[in-house]
Amino acid sequence: MLYFEAVLAMNKKEKDVMINNVGKVTVYVQDQEQAKEFWVNKLGFILKLEQPMGPSAKWIEVGPSDDEYTTLVLYSKSAMEQQQPSKVAHPSILFSTADIESAYEEMKQSGVKVGDMLRMPFGTMFSFYDQDDNEYLLREDK
Repeated sequence: MLYFEAVLAMNKKEKDVMINNVGKVTVYVQDQEQAKEFWVNKLGFILKLEQPMGPSAKWIEVGPSDDEYTTLVLYSKSAMEQQQPSKVAHPSILFSTADIESAYEEMKQSGVKVGDMLRMPFGTMFSFYDQDDNEYLLREDK
């Protein structure tokens, strides 16, 4: 019985974790099609998701396999430079959660600086900031 109690305790602990995966890492690229070709055809990644994000950009995600949860988002560098130029200096990290509303409230209660909740067609998310004011995103993937 102790083994099963330990497994149940581990499963409960995993469910109570606010952030349960590193979901996506955004890489800012000059040309999304060339970047997709590089990652898919040269490195053997698979195309996990591709959808329009307006007239001149796409949301493109690639990953090492179908089973791998963590993906790279190949995001248009010029689009981000127009939105927030300071962000293109380093990749953005998008963490994932199973319950965005609870995580948002828990972070706020813990004194974490958070941005507004964004409800987009490709997911609900919000920004949060570390002690050095570095920005991260937390997104609910369903």
